[in-house]
Amino acid sequence: MTDAPIAPCSSAAEIEQRAAEWLERRAFGSWTNEDATSLNAWLAETIDHQVAFYRLEFAWNRTERLSVLRTGLPPRSERKPKNWIGRAKLMTAVFVASAFCAGVAYQYLRAPEGTTYVTDVGGRKILTLADGSQIELNTNTEVRVAMEDGARKVWLIRGEAFFQVQHDAAHPFTVRAGDHQITDLGTKFLVRRDQGNLTVSLVEGRARIESVAADSKSQTAELEPGDVARATNTSVSVSRAPIAKLETELGWRRGVLIFHDTTLAAAAAEFNRYNRQQLIIRDPTVARLTVDGTFPSSRVETFARLARDVLGLQVETKGDDIVIAH
Repeated sequence: MTDAPIAPCSSAAEIEQRAAEWLERRAFGSWTNEDATSLNAWLAETIDHQVAFYRLEFAWNRTERLSVLRTGLPPRSERKPKNWIGRAKLMTAVFVASAFCAGVAYQYLRAPEGTTYVTDVGGRKILTLADGSQIELNTNTEVRVAMEDGARKVWLIRGEAFFQVQHDAAHPFTVRAGDHQITDLGTKFLVRRDQGNLTVSLVEGRARIESVAADSKSQTAELEPGDVARATNTSVSVSRAPIAKLETELGWRRGVLIFHDTTLAAAAAEFNRYNRQQLIIRDPTVARLTVDGTFPSSRVETFARLARDVLGLQVETKGDDIVIAH
């Protein structure tokens, strides 16, 4: 018996249903190479397909798989203890979590007016507004949602959030972050506010970012898919980003951190956003080493073991800190 083709889908509910169908067919159907090719093509169509599939796969499997590919690295006994560190690079260490990370849960909420929502370190929430729009909150994030004068308004107090907006020109959807405002023009976009820096990455549709500070010069930019806006108190600059970079930025939506030629210092800083236990790297030589791969955001100790076993670094736990050195 041949499984029926899986038809195209568009809405969030349809995407979730289609992802479930793919998982069910793979687990219980007659899975073929053609099915695998079709699934890969479906996943490649949009980021939403990937998020839905991997999220359901995590819940489905309830187990964790771990594989480390050590490319071009000699056995530990053959490594030089110190002089190789300046050249060392961790090549393609791939950690794939096939279960939701411990302590991280999505919450689907109906957001009433004038309400503040907060996530703890390592937490995530999905808010569903009355109009069907969704706001997905990342770790250590605070937003306030309100309806005022017929408009839908969100204030990003701190942290990072992904917005999927049901466009309605008669009822504008705006996000206020410090002295800047993002206005939906039919949009999916990511906003990150961190230590005075504001970054807006547009995934789909259009959006406008502008300065709303009373004492600043007018700074406005209209964004298209792939645009990344960086705003300061005095300027708004826009650059283009490949789809792979946007996928990297959205990895947290499925509980992972994705690194491409990322320094150990930058990777540690990202892990520290999601965990009470902090990675400490004081040696600049160690900090400059680079890493590639996908890692569960809550498994900081696994990342530390990787640094020890693959890079040959010293790893020591001191209270709530994990210190990495050579």
